[in-house]
Amino acid sequence: MNTFKSLNPEIVWTYFEQICQVPRPSKKEEKIIKFLQDFGKKHNLETKVDKAGNVLIKKNASKGNEKMKTVLLQSHMDMVCEKNNDTVFDFDNDSIIPFVSGEWVKAKGTTLGADDGIGMAAQMAILASNDIEHGAIECLFTVDEETGLTGAFALEEGFLNSDILLNLDSEDEGQIFIGCAGGVDTVATFDDESESVPSNHIAYRIDVKGLQGGHSGDEIHKGLGNSNKILNRFLWENEDHFELRLSVFDGGNLRNAIPREAYAIVTVNEKLKNEFIAEFKKYSLSIKDEFSVTEPKMELTINETSLPKNVIDENTQFNLFNSLYACPHGVYAWSAKMPGLVETSTNLASVKFKNNKIEVTTSQRSSVNSAKEDIANMVESVFTLAGADVKHGEGYPGWAPNPDSEILKISVASYKKLFGNEPEVRAIHAGLECGLFLEKYPKLDMISFGPTIKGAHSPEERINIKTVEMWWAHLLDILKLIPKK
Repeated sequence: MNTFKSLNPEIVWTYFEQICQVPRPSKKEEKIIKFLQDFGKKHNLETKVDKAGNVLIKKNASKGNEKMKTVLLQSHMDMVCEKNNDTVFDFDNDSIIPFVSGEWVKAKGTTLGADDGIGMAAQMAILASNDIEHGAIECLFTVDEETGLTGAFALEEGFLNSDILLNLDSEDEGQIFIGCAGGVDTVATFDDESESVPSNHIAYRIDVKGLQGGHSGDEIHKGLGNSNKILNRFLWENEDHFELRLSVFDGGNLRNAIPREAYAIVTVNEKLKNEFIAEFKKYSLSIKDEFSVTEPKMELTINETSLPKNVIDENTQFNLFNSLYACPHGVYAWSAKMPGLVETSTNLASVKFKNNKIEVTTSQRSSVNSAKEDIANMVESVFTLAGADVKHGEGYPGWAPNPDSEILKISVASYKKLFGNEPEVRAIHAGLECGLFLEKYPKLDMISFGPTIKGAHSPEERINIKTVEMWWAHLLDILKLIPKK
């Protein structure tokens, strides 16, 4: 502890460090729920937990501010659990190990969980303080934001009693968000009819690693490499000539992360092994050159390995390789209404072999609902043509911008007063829980803002120290300026 003893605001970093000690994978939030309940009890604050596990902690207005509108501060308590392959770490039981690196805070070999642990820390700091000026406050901590927005979906009407929502789950200081994309998952499943390995074959393990990865919404426009695409491209190009047969393809993990690593175990005709390795080296050089700017640390390796017990049947292999190649990935359309905003995108997130099935997970996002449905249908059509069983998730709505929002005007004026320049007001291509809150609480006036976080959803996740101090000052000033009811 005391990793952040020299950082400001001290109270926020203190709580963030405490949060890092508590395991909180998505769908496994029991420990962090108890942590929040104990915190509420310690500070004699009304604390409620709903059926989904969402935690609500209430605090009365500071003296003289009883007539202000009630403000809901909101973050999510779960975190994306990603680690480097060479890092030994159990997200169910181990504590995140944060450290200061220059102007950033990072974690050793894993995601940091600043998304959205820093939002939680700010809420706790306000709840625990006696010298902050504010009206009545509700602090909502939702579960399972990262893998399905489960907590926001399950939020019941009447659980909240606020007029204004400050969502603390954005990642660019100096930007205030007033809209977000909706999203849906599309999962394709192939049956794996295994066959024996051809008798004259030798086996290789091929790895793609060292990619940056990152958030499949916020960073989809950067042209980053997709490990599944890069690996499959080599397999597709060389399937016929080398009599290549696939035993395992494992790439990516989370639907909302651009895949950083992938590997395949394949067999090829032993007589062609030297030519196969030469072809791999040729491909490796060309693909590294192609991504030299966006993925300078990309690695491709090939190593001989023991023969697997089985390979997938030729028809399934043909369909898998072709559908992965044809499946779109990346930005599909830019917004005509808000220049510079990605309107529609899709992410080829993961390929997994499970219990004689091959599961391909993708996710689609758009700020236009009809376009979201269109790109999801496009992905479905690719895998349907390949003979896969395709299902869509429930999806979640976007958040339509309201440029006339009262809390937006207050927050913009506050930022100009504090820092001498105007914040950028924009929508975000990532999904936020705000759209779901509006469905159940349509009168909520809301914005989303936060400090600068880079590399979210990957072990490169880091949070900028200076921007935490700026964001905190902005948040406290907004709370002072909340209008009366």
